[in-house]
Amino acid sequence: MLPEDEEKPVQMSTADAGRKGGSTVRDKYGEDYYRRIGKKGGTTLKEKRGSEYYRTIAQKGGRANVDKYGPGHFSEMGKKGGNTTKSRQDPDFYSRIGKMGGAAKRQKKNLS
Repeated sequence: MLPEDEEKPVQMSTADAGRKGGSTVRDKYGEDYYRRIGKKGGTTLKEKRGSEYYRTIAQKGGRANVDKYGPGHFSEMGKKGGNTTKSRQDPDFYSRIGKMGGAAKRQKKNLS
């Protein structure tokens, strides 16, 4: 039995417990902590499994998304992105980046 001055523990969902734990860690170590441990984990994984591992899991994820959303989804997303870029950039934008791409191709050709 709990003493009268103590409150009963409140039931908490797994999600709430995770959120509370994450907030506690953030308050204790700072937001940059997650970036540092993520980078450390990614570097360790790359050393352990090699960069080919990332290519493999990216392909699996890409195939899963095509299965889930269909190929038309990606076409639609590309158009949305293109239209957003077009609205945010000045009229010369595509002309400038086209020239940059052409210069890169010429430079690559001259190195060969």
